[in-house]
Amino acid sequence: MRTILVTGGAGFVGSHLCDRLIERGDNVLCLDNFFTGSRNNVEQLISRPHFELIRHDIVRPVFLEVDQVYNLACPASPEAYQSNPIKTIKTSTVGMVNVLGLAKRCSARILHASTSEVYGDPQVHPQTEDYWGHVNPIGPRSCYDEGKRVAESLCVNYHLAHRVQVRIVRIFNTYGPRMARDDGRVISNFIVQALRGEALTIYGDGRQTRSFCYVEDLVEGLIRMMDQNETTGPVNLGNPVETSMLELAQTVLRLTGSKSELKFMPLPQDDPKQRCPDISRAKKVLGWAPRVSLESGLTKTIAYYRALLEKDPQP
Repeated sequence: MRTILVTGGAGFVGSHLCDRLIERGDNVLCLDNFFTGSRNNVEQLISRPHFELIRHDIVRPVFLEVDQVYNLACPASPEAYQSNPIKTIKTSTVGMVNVLGLAKRCSARILHASTSEVYGDPQVHPQTEDYWGHVNPIGPRSCYDEGKRVAESLCVNYHLAHRVQVRIVRIFNTYGPRMARDDGRVISNFIVQALRGEALTIYGDGRQTRSFCYVEDLVEGLIRMMDQNETTGPVNLGNPVETSMLELAQTVLRLTGSKSELKFMPLPQDDPKQRCPDISRAKKVLGWAPRVSLESGLTKTIAYYRALLEKDPQP
């Protein structure tokens, strides 16, 4: 039985990963500072004998004995990471050094959850792992984008200098149950606004695109990446089907039955116009590709938010 540390384990993606690891019989140490994570996300695991919840911030050193580390600690919502940009940078740099140091000491394998944001506002489409990106190093998103780029560099150099077993994945837009209703990302925004009868906020002209991967598909990719021995990465994990913001809004309105209108707002600075992964490497190395269609995933996600708002309608 392996002991696995999941940093950011009480977050949106981390909690689903903890579920899967417990189901397959691992000992799971879930570490979170609860900046964006929530105890509610792992409430169903608290009583399980092989699960332990630890309140801790990886900006401070971590002293545990583990076999594997999934490093998911860092807010992914622009609203969250821009609310404290210095802390965001420290999580991806100082925090990354701390968890890599733990992995080195324990001879543990570590998977780092990087992001498609390392590609910035891409000039190559779709984005392959060989693309170096087009990132504004001093823009409002740089605390997250550049922090994740430094974190990748730290992983590679710990691997080269200290033989730490690293795995790097670049995660594209992910959605599903347990994403906070005030997360600020487009799917949670649209669904909550539609269910409340509020206007759906579209930034720019709505023709910018994203690719949306359901959280269960992503977790499967994370586990496959950790358990394979062929590559350190990076490997893109995302859905290669592009959807415009206008198309997404219309789909949410149809699935919720909402009569909400659309409200157009200026496009934020450095917001990417297109974002779509090339997942050829994930298919070849991991045998992985998303299975859940956008409509099916949205239906499950809408049901989650509908129940959440019925239980607690307050913003």
